[in-house]
Amino acid sequence: MPILVVNSGSSSVKYQVQDVDSGNSLLEGLIERVTNHDQAFEKMLEKIALSKIELSAIGHRVVHGGARFSQPTIISQEVLNEIEALVPLAPLHNPGNLAGIRAARAAFPDLLQVAVFDTAFHQSMPASSYRYAIEAKLAKEYGVRKYGFHGTSYSFVAAQSAKFLGVELQELNAVILHLGNGASACAVKNGKSFDTSMGMTPLQGLVMGTRSGDIDPGIIFYLAREARLTNAEIDRMLNVESGLKGLTGISDMRDIGLRAAANDPEAIEALEIYVQRVKHYLGAYIAELGDLNAIVFTAGVGENSAEIRSLVCANLQSLGIEIDEGLNQANAHNNRDISTSGSRVRVLVVPTNEELEIANQTAALTK
Repeated sequence: MPILVVNSGSSSVKYQVQDVDSGNSLLEGLIERVTNHDQAFEKMLEKIALSKIELSAIGHRVVHGGARFSQPTIISQEVLNEIEALVPLAPLHNPGNLAGIRAARAAFPDLLQVAVFDTAFHQSMPASSYRYAIEAKLAKEYGVRKYGFHGTSYSFVAAQSAKFLGVELQELNAVILHLGNGASACAVKNGKSFDTSMGMTPLQGLVMGTRSGDIDPGIIFYLAREARLTNAEIDRMLNVESGLKGLTGISDMRDIGLRAAANDPEAIEALEIYVQRVKHYLGAYIAELGDLNAIVFTAGVGENSAEIRSLVCANLQSLGIEIDEGLNQANAHNNRDISTSGSRVRVLVVPTNEELEIANQTAALTK
């Protein structure tokens, strides 16, 4: 069953046709510098027509589903209106998602179209995880709470991890570390999200490529007062000029690793800050979960950087976590166990596939 998966941003459209029966990608492409999504879809249509693939349905990645959407949802005008109402929660993402949905509905009026939300997987979090300790009426009125992101990836990786370990999904207790340019951690309890590091926005939590992650909120008011920065300037600084880029001037972990290997003190310190933040969340989530099947590394850095995996797991033997450096350093791209035979907690590397997960969730609704 060929499913078209669309990830439409404000200035790009990434697409992939997934055969959910085989799990293979039949066609994929990226259209950049998009100013008109209808025109971008015309380019995509030409590629699909040349491939002669008969599409069964379309799945759309939508970043923010708020508290309203906890499952993939067939797109209607009412659903579109509700996604639009959530734009203030994700002003950088939801408008591009909406533009892609509208263009796809115009291009494929007869196909079932489904919205798959990054936040949906985290709707299982208890109030103790998602509530902030601010005035309750204000929080409720403006939807101020933790929503979490990377949910589509976590859904896929959790299912893959349970299958690899030979347990039912509802038996999986794991800390999944989604380490890429955007990075987050998730405590999965009984197969569901119990806690996650990203918050109301993707800015909270781990140190990322260009995002700061956790900071003292008072810093914002301090910079506004002392540095006379505007809200927009602080927003840009924290989202675009911080994280690894703020620490080193570059945001790519591969380049920072090369500089650290050459004894660049700035890069070495950046790695120490990055790894310590990951360990901070890992330790917190181990305490929250209690019983633990596995720690799982995924996404670009998590899947490909043996050095980061080694640094994160260093000196955790007292927690029953020990990796085999031979297995860790092996150049492989499949689901694998890199822990020692004596490690009480399994340490896995599980490549994520958000497009396949969106396709699978879309196919489930077509049936």
